[in-house]
Amino acid sequence: FILALDQGTSSSRALLYDETGATISIAQKAIEMSHPKDGWVEQNPEKIWESILLTGREAIANSGIDPKDIAAVGITNQRETTLVWNKQTGECVYNAIVWQDRRTAGTCEEMSAAFLAGKALSEYITEKTGLLIDPYFSSTKLHWILSEIVSQDSSLNISDLLFGTVDTYLIWRLTGGQSHVTDVTNASRTQLFDISLLDWDEGLLKYFAIPRSLMPEVLDSSAQFGTAEEFCFGASIPITGVAGDQQAALFGQCCFDPGM
Repeated sequence: FILALDQGTSSSRALLYDETGATISIAQKAIEMSHPKDGWVEQNPEKIWESILLTGREAIANSGIDPKDIAAVGITNQRETTLVWNKQTGECVYNAIVWQDRRTAGTCEEMSAAFLAGKALSEYITEKTGLLIDPYFSSTKLHWILSEIVSQDSSLNISDLLFGTVDTYLIWRLTGGQSHVTDVTNASRTQLFDISLLDWDEGLLKYFAIPRSLMPEVLDSSAQFGTAEEFCFGASIPITGVAGDQQAALFGQCCFDPGM
C-alpha cells in the first residue's frame, strides 16, 4: 500500500492506495485560516501537523490494514506557504504565512526598482527562477519573518532556525527532525531557487538576507526523503515522493510532455 498525504490550503487529506492504484481509504480534516490584518493570511503550524497525523491514522484505521504493509509515504502540499522553526525545540517562531498573504506587497514594489548583478532585479529573478516579482512566493515571506520577528527577539539564535515550505516542515516532523529536505517543485516556488543549476541562488539569498543554513537540501521529487517514525502511523515508513500540489495535479492528469 501507499499512504498519500495531501496537505492543502483548506484541508488535509490522507489516501491509501493498493498496488493496483485503487483507493481503499480516505480521511479529511479542515484547516482554519486567520487574518490578523487586511491582506494577511496565516495558519497555525501545529494544526497543520495535527491534521496530517489525524487523517493519516484515520485512513489506516478505516482500511483495517497493518501499517507495516504500507510500502511508502508520498506528500503533496500547498505551495509557497512559509514556516520558520527552531530545530532545538521544534517550535515555529511565527505562524505559517500562507501563499495568499499580501503583506509583502510594499517590499515587492521596492524590488521592482532594484538591481542585482548588474541587471534589473526583476530580470535577474525571472532568469534564475522563472518567476515574477510578487508577494505570492516564499522569498519575501521568509525575509519578513527574519526581519520582523527573528531580529526583534534576542532569545532566538538564527543558527538554530530552519526554513521550509509545508512539505519540508511535515517531513522534519515526521522524521523526528532527521530530515531537512524539500523537492525541486516546491523549491522552484520559493523565488530563491536557480532552476537551471537546481540549487539555491546565492545572489537572491544575499539580497533577502537569508543565511544558507536555513535552507533545506533539495532532492528530486522521487527520492528518499527520510523515514516517518513509528509513532506517526504505527510503523516506520519511508517517505519516497514529494511534489507541490499544482505539479502533482499536472502529473496526476498524465501531463508528462510540454504542451499537454
